Amino acid sequence: MRFSLQREVLLKPLAQVVNVVERRQTLPVLANLLVRVRDGQLALTGTDLEVEMVARTGVEDAQPGETTIPARKLFEIVRALPDGSRVSVQQAGEKVSVQAGRSRFSLASLPANDFPAIDEVDASETFHVPESALKELIERTAFAMAQQDVRYYLNGLLFDLRESALRCVATDGHRLALCESGLESGPQPGRRQIIVPRKGVQELQRLLEGGDRILELELGKGHLRVKRDDVTFTSKLIDGRFPDYEAVIPIGADREVKVDREALRAALQRASILSNEKYRGVRIEVSPGLLRISAHNPEQEEAQEELEAETSVDGLAIGFNVNYLLDALGALRDEFVLLQLRDANSSALVRGAASAQARHVVMPLRL
Repeated sequence: MRFSLQREVLLKPLAQVVNVVERRQTLPVLANLLVRVRDGQLALTGTDLEVEMVARTGVEDAQPGETTIPARKLFEIVRALPDGSRVSVQQAGEKVSVQAGRSRFSLASLPANDFPAIDEVDASETFHVPESALKELIERTAFAMAQQDVRYYLNGLLFDLRESALRCVATDGHRLALCESGLESGPQPGRRQIIVPRKGVQELQRLLEGGDRILELELGKGHLRVKRDDVTFTSKLIDGRFPDYEAVIPIGADREVKVDREALRAALQRASILSNEKYRGVRIEVSPGLLRISAHNPEQEEAQEELEAETSVDGLAIGFNVNYLLDALGALRDEFVLLQLRDANSSALVRGAASAQARHVVMPLRL
């Protein structure tokens, strides 16, 4: 096996796959990338047995073959080489040589036959979505995923596939984020829900660049596969049932407050400085035309902010975790946001004033 590439051309696919490789592995070969040259194309594959990433790029002056090379060492070497240098990689017995200018490196390799392959995805549904839409869906919801929750089905992102739309939903039990986008081509009539684990979501989010390219998504019984012209991403799914999230979205929250999103976000950030470090609580009081934010901590320090707001609500006070509100506001795009409230013991619905594409539910906090 032999190939030669410009440093920058090789660095991009390397950067795409190296993050999938865990620093600590159960099998030595999992620390390596599968490097395959065939039909004028270089394919780099990294996996941790849960997530697999295959990045491809065209090569000239290449000799077909395959081997495995230590992932992080190869990435660090190529990244550290001077801009514009040409990198030559060649297999020589059980070693792989990497050369660029006057730099030479010899890396240990393992046989390609030892490299594990994720099971083939037997696609029961295939659909297409613009890359920018999928990127936005994940960015506007993934922050609400649980971390290491015993309810393992919350440690991931729900893909709720409908006939003409894809919804992404995440919740950690204290807040919920939902975003919806239309599909380029829908699946078979019906509905399908899958849960992509946290690491798969993070790697997919890192991979997506936006733009108008159309992605092909394949759903199998236990896998999701996302195909782009230069990359194929595969993730195992969480085998569990996501809670009925639609039952959590407040109905009858008829007390509306319309406020400038950026002004509210800045006021909450300032008030949070003096909030209790453990509970991160802020108190929101609403009266006609006015929204007041207050926070205090065990040191008897206090913060107060007042904002103009379009509302006729009077005498409503409710507590929230300020971080949850800030995350929700950061995921919205509208100039103005609506806070839809019911009473001090009910969840709040936070969404853009002009669009219901993204909705966020935040549980109240007793202060």
